[in-house]
Amino acid sequence: MTSANGGDGGAGDGGSGSGSGGKKPRRKRTGWRRIFPTWRMVLGTLVLGAVVIIGLLFLGYSMVKIPAANALAMKQANVYLYADGSQLARDGEINRENVGLSQIAKPAQFAILAAEDRDFYTESAVDPKAMLRAGWNTALGKGKQSGSTITQQYVKNYYLAQEQTVTRKAKEFFISIKLDREKSKSEILEGYLNTSYFGRNAYGIQAAAQAYYGRDAIDLDAPRAAYLAALVNAPSEYDVVAHPENKASALARWNYVLDGMVAKGWLPQSERTGMKFPMPRKQTASTGMSGQRGYLVEAVKDYLAGHDILTKEQLGAGGYRITTTIQKPRQDAFVKAVDDKLISQLDKKNRKADTYVRAGGASIDPKTGKIVAMYGGVDYVQQYTNGATRGDFQVGSTFKPFVFTSAVQNASNTQDGQRITPNTYYDGTNKRAVQGWSGASYTPENEDQKSYGQITVREATDLSVNAVYAQMAADVTGGKVKETAVALGIPAGTPDLYPSPSIALGTATASVLEMTEAYATLANHGRHGTYTIIEKISRDNVPVDLPSRRTKQAVSREAADTTTSVLKSVVEGGTATAAQAAGRPAAGKTGTAEEDTAAWFAGYTPDLATVVSVMGQDPVTAKHKSLYGALGAPRMNGGGPPTEIWAQYTRAALRGQPAAGFDLELQAGADVVAPSTRPSASPGGGVGQADAGTTGAPTQGTTPADGGQDNGGTTGAPAEGATPADPTAAGGATDGGAGGGPATGGGETGGPATDGPGGRPDPDVTGGGADAGTAGLPGGFVGP
Repeated sequence: MTSANGGDGGAGDGGSGSGSGGKKPRRKRTGWRRIFPTWRMVLGTLVLGAVVIIGLLFLGYSMVKIPAANALAMKQANVYLYADGSQLARDGEINRENVGLSQIAKPAQFAILAAEDRDFYTESAVDPKAMLRAGWNTALGKGKQSGSTITQQYVKNYYLAQEQTVTRKAKEFFISIKLDREKSKSEILEGYLNTSYFGRNAYGIQAAAQAYYGRDAIDLDAPRAAYLAALVNAPSEYDVVAHPENKASALARWNYVLDGMVAKGWLPQSERTGMKFPMPRKQTASTGMSGQRGYLVEAVKDYLAGHDILTKEQLGAGGYRITTTIQKPRQDAFVKAVDDKLISQLDKKNRKADTYVRAGGASIDPKTGKIVAMYGGVDYVQQYTNGATRGDFQVGSTFKPFVFTSAVQNASNTQDGQRITPNTYYDGTNKRAVQGWSGASYTPENEDQKSYGQITVREATDLSVNAVYAQMAADVTGGKVKETAVALGIPAGTPDLYPSPSIALGTATASVLEMTEAYATLANHGRHGTYTIIEKISRDNVPVDLPSRRTKQAVSREAADTTTSVLKSVVEGGTATAAQAAGRPAAGKTGTAEEDTAAWFAGYTPDLATVVSVMGQDPVTAKHKSLYGALGAPRMNGGGPPTEIWAQYTRAALRGQPAAGFDLELQAGADVVAPSTRPSASPGGGVGQADAGTTGAPTQGTTPADGGQDNGGTTGAPAEGATPADPTAAGGATDGGAGGGPATGGGETGGPATDGPGGRPDPDVTGGGADAGTAGLPGGFVGP
């Protein structure tokens, strides 16, 4: 029984699965053990979690694409530079100038790495441990910390927005990994340095170097670079000029950067020891386009668009580095000359005419065609119209030299068949009808109704005699005169450039810059070049093609040089004697617009051609205004402030250079001194080379009341203030007295009869008088 029962018990056990090959039953977990998962559950969960995470990472990596750069990261300023590379101006909403890594000093590169990511070149694009650490510190209230590598920061700056969201951080993570596979470390570092914000509205290391230290990124040394690197962490707080109370914190960060550079072997300890903190310069208020900057920038933009180099849309995109031909020392000298001779003399409270005064000027190197200086106005933010490029004021008698140039160029003759030279005699009688003109009767009036009798071309130029030059224009023909002016540099579409005798008296409204180009052609012996204000342009270190300079012989050297010889006489003894203050050989011509709305001087030395104009404009209505009484003088004439400005500027601009003389090849007979006897007048107006004639015409060599000219008539009496002529004086001699009637009286209709120094009448004024028969003359009547 017992054994049977035992057998049954064994059989029962075997049936319960305890036999050979069976598994022992798992004990049921009881008590507190039921709370915790088994190791199998933990392992399974970890495996499943890993699979899910890997899947999500793979999905995220597959789905997130590298986007296009955000709009803010793409925006750059256009940077305008003087010829020497110093900064002239910046434009655009964002102060950024992208530069290549080779244009960033090594200390600046190392400083950024020491401050932000010392293992940048050896680590991966993301640092999970740093991210977890930053998250933990943030959770503990230690301030927001990104834990981002330089790659991640670059991705945030360049591709994404700045918001602190999980979605943005996720995108940043995946884009960084992809970017690290597609771009080199150097490319990423360059992008980071160009997109980081440094405070003071400076985006990128180049803009920051200029904002804090006034230098380019390539010129940064270790102390300055370390401070800029420190700023990235807290741009506002660490600006020790704006927040001197935070200087201790800024110094601590600066030292941290330098110590990091030493630790990584980027800075010798010997250099680090004793290194002094480089205090940044004070933050200046944004000058933008104030002063001359705006005028120069607008002139550059107009040049680029007008020569099909860059469109306004391309410039608007920003990022261009534009080196101009403007030479800062000469630009500063031009501004000072205008301030000294004009602006400082204004009394707007007590003289209403002084409120109308505007000025414009331009200066060109005639050999290279480069615009080296330009004066646009007192301040671009106050007067937006550029006085150098506006083309709405008559050029007056500064146009007369083009008539004579055309006469020599075309081998023109007077009405009686005599070749026109500096010594050809013309009838300078007031209101003398122009001969050989097929249009309506034209009887140009000389200033103050003065008559000069028989007078040489050289003397007529010195005295700016309208009757002579209107006749000369008819002799040459208005069409040929216009053709010559255009060849010299005056645009063919210039308003009021009519091919009639009146063209000689300056009815055309060319700009100061255009007149400077034309006079530069005369200074360059008749060779006209492509005038430019641009030296070079680049964008993202890629040069922009500029048109090559083309030159041509616009007029013969003989025509240009003979004109120069005549214009030298204007400076030596004519209306522009104030130009002698330049202290070197010079040639030029004064001019005054109708009703004294503008006064001009256009002149040149062998090395520099410069034109200055003083203009009158109502500051409210913008209407042209007469300058009678401006600066406390009865008249504003070309021989006054414009010539004085020219002289001071030219003297300063050429200081240190030898005073070169003119190398002239003259028209045959041009250098012959005119004899004392004058030929008889003839109906043709021109009476040949000096071989016989009358007396009484004024001659060069007199000493007029203002030291510049003689405005006498034909009566034979000396002009007021004149002395007997010197028979040895250059440009002709006389055995009689200086010609004509009194130097006062008469006067332009609606204006005073006297002008400037010495109370002299101005012979250059456009807008004398004519009889009713001139009403139909193209261009209307104008004076000298």
